[in-house]
Amino acid sequence: MREKLVIIRGAGDLATGVAQSLYEAGFRLLLLEVERPSAIRRQVALCEAVYDGTATVENLTCRCCQSLAEVQTVWEADDIPLIVDPSGTSIATLKPWAVVDAILAKKNLGTSRQMAPHTVALGPGFTAGVDVDAVIETKRGHQLGRILWQGTAIANTGIPGLIAGYGKERVIHSPQAGFVYGLVHIGDKVKKGQPMAVLTKDTIPVGTTVTETMGIAVPASLTGFVRGLIRDGYYVPQGFKMADIDPRDDERENCFTISDKARNLGGAVLTALLWMGRGMFDGL
Repeated sequence: MREKLVIIRGAGDLATGVAQSLYEAGFRLLLLEVERPSAIRRQVALCEAVYDGTATVENLTCRCCQSLAEVQTVWEADDIPLIVDPSGTSIATLKPWAVVDAILAKKNLGTSRQMAPHTVALGPGFTAGVDVDAVIETKRGHQLGRILWQGTAIANTGIPGLIAGYGKERVIHSPQAGFVYGLVHIGDKVKKGQPMAVLTKDTIPVGTTVTETMGIAVPASLTGFVRGLIRDGYYVPQGFKMADIDPRDDERENCFTISDKARNLGGAVLTALLWMGRGMFDGL
């Protein structure tokens, strides 16, 4: 299967779940990202390689590459290469067997069926059979992971799925624009109302100890573990998703592992691609 190249647009936490499923099935992968990814669940998002050069999530090691020649070297090491290519210009050059849009932008940012023999997209914003071959339902609930060969996924409601009875309360959005600096770390336990980050007008020098008096304090919306927190120094507009809290007392380790939702979506993408390429096993 290593001769089958699948390019995944996006490398956030859900895209990382897709990457794991395809990697373990033996596909050759390439991830495409933007210059400044805005992942919240940074401990389980391969897009962090854009900032740090490498990122490791469970059994996956991703390396950010500066050229297609470097991509080949990463493949030879059996790791996953990533390049900054938000428009997907490398797709035409590499001619992949399949393209998966896992950006989760809730709209189509340019993915089309003409990009590869097999195309899959996650979530709303795509029509199966028109924009891509298959669409995967991403809304939590009974339909999560359903493969759609016609039509569209459920429209975005803007309300996160329930975890331990909490929905919108567990996701924190920036009360105003500014640079985000965390007062806590992913995996920390916080109490409702506790300042967990500050928003500043200017960047804070690296190495400076950040305190809540340096900007507008952003309080925890409920008591629980910090599951996600946007990278220090990231500039967010007002209303931007910047943190995520898990209210379950016994789920700290989940902050550092791929989620059930991401694994579900990964399995659905793998199933869709195997169905579309079912003739590739002939003669084996």
